[in-house]
Amino acid sequence: MPKSKASIAIENVVASATLNQKVDLNAVVKGYPGVEYRPEQFPGLVFRLRRPKTATLIFNSGKMVCTGAKSEKEAKRAVMKVVKELKKGGIIIIRKPELKIQNIVAAGGLGGMIDLEKAAYSLGHAMYEPEQFPGLIYRMDEPKVVILLFASGKLVCTGAKKEHQVNDAVEKLHVLLEEKDLIFYE
Repeated sequence: MPKSKASIAIENVVASATLNQKVDLNAVVKGYPGVEYRPEQFPGLVFRLRRPKTATLIFNSGKMVCTGAKSEKEAKRAVMKVVKELKKGGIIIIRKPELKIQNIVAAGGLGGMIDLEKAAYSLGHAMYEPEQFPGLIYRMDEPKVVILLFASGKLVCTGAKKEHQVNDAVEKLHVLLEEKDLIFYE
């Protein structure tokens, strides 16, 4: 067990969904003048919600991409709310959307300083080129995530598909850094 507790917070959950039907985006614009739709610039329509604070791209294929959620549950709630709003606006939607979490991005800190130079050598699956980027890039196999690790002990974890994978990965890295004497606490 690490000497200090890592703090970690989910910053963004990206979810894709499909309605398995075509959607008339021009009809959506008529029902919701607040949406962003410029087909000459981008084929998707942007449907923003205040609660939860998310942006959902909707394509005429019926595919959707929701970003900005802070949890898996919030992403699901946002997609369901957008579908409900579309129905309210007169868009006929036959089935419930099929939702899949594509990526979870989290940020946090390990509470200690990291020797990135040494870590790059002893961790394996790590890349550290300080002239190009100040962080170490660590690719973990299980769970399959990428962690950007900084000398300050701050980190960004990306690639998780489930929230628990973020915590598992950070805990696993923290233990590894301690076992190899690569983290120092003030």
